[in-house]
Amino acid sequence: MRVLRDQFDEWAKFTGGKLSGRQWLLAKWEVFEGIDWPPEKIELMLMILSSRLNLKPGHILADVGCGGGWILQALLPQAGYAFGVDFSAQMLANARQVVPFSRLVQGDIGALPLRGESVDRLLCYFVLVNMMDDGLVERALLELTRVLKPGGELYFSDVFAGRRIPESVKHDPVLYGECLGGALYIEDFRRMVQGLGCPDYRVMKKRRIVLDNPAIEAKTGMIDFYSMTIRAFKVAGLEDICEDFGQLAVYRGTIEEMPHSFVLDDHHEFETGKPMLVCGNTAAMVQDTRYGRHFTVTGDRSRHFGPFSCGPATTAKNSIESKQITITNHSG
Repeated sequence: MRVLRDQFDEWAKFTGGKLSGRQWLLAKWEVFEGIDWPPEKIELMLMILSSRLNLKPGHILADVGCGGGWILQALLPQAGYAFGVDFSAQMLANARQVVPFSRLVQGDIGALPLRGESVDRLLCYFVLVNMMDDGLVERALLELTRVLKPGGELYFSDVFAGRRIPESVKHDPVLYGECLGGALYIEDFRRMVQGLGCPDYRVMKKRRIVLDNPAIEAKTGMIDFYSMTIRAFKVAGLEDICEDFGQLAVYRGTIEEMPHSFVLDDHHEFETGKPMLVCGNTAAMVQDTRYGRHFTVTGDRSRHFGPFSCGPATTAKNSIESKQITITNHSG
């Protein structure tokens, strides 16, 4: 971890005077190439993130791996109290120029300087992919679970792979620089979170990363990479597959930013006032979390009807995006 921390300190020194506005979305190769994201795209992504987190006064937010602090800056007005945690002192020095009034703490994601069950919402953006070690990832996930309140939510985006990455590929400096070398096999990730008591997480968005770069393609072979946004609730009683208890959920339309419909994940969009048959896990996610007062759930788990057919709907709005992320020849 010390080597990784030193690398991020050096990168933070380089980017400190080069990132303008809310350019937290830039990957390392984009900073070095001088690519600039359109402001309207950044604002749209921040608006979507804000809507998903549904922060209200009194809510406590921790941005773990906060980097330069631009996500935190955008969400700060909505959260009752916000933490920014990063293991890089230089990153935090940059963040203090952007978010002077928030609490910024230097700390390791594997040993967070936060009390147990103290946070309503945990945000973790492209952090796990930098860890390069499954053991460190599992330790980090255990810590994130520890500090989250019952009914709280872990919301994060990261890079995942469709198969396990060989060590020779994982430690290639070019692939690490492209945020590909540390990509976790998605099924290993599922097993990790399952072992930590979260048998059912939900995918919000999934996009294939296209390697439009012959040098990188030669190194990675047939490995497929994806950028994924995932939410996981700390809710008791979730099961490892969706089960049918004949439960119905109705969204009341009472979330101010979502008067017409509520999107839980890539295959659940609740239209206001329209009953939807849901599995037991989905019922718990909308009933036993902050969303409970916005939903009416009918039925309980006293009668079981077998497995529930539950999966991404190709016609659902906000489902897995067909768009792809392309990595071109930025590595020389």
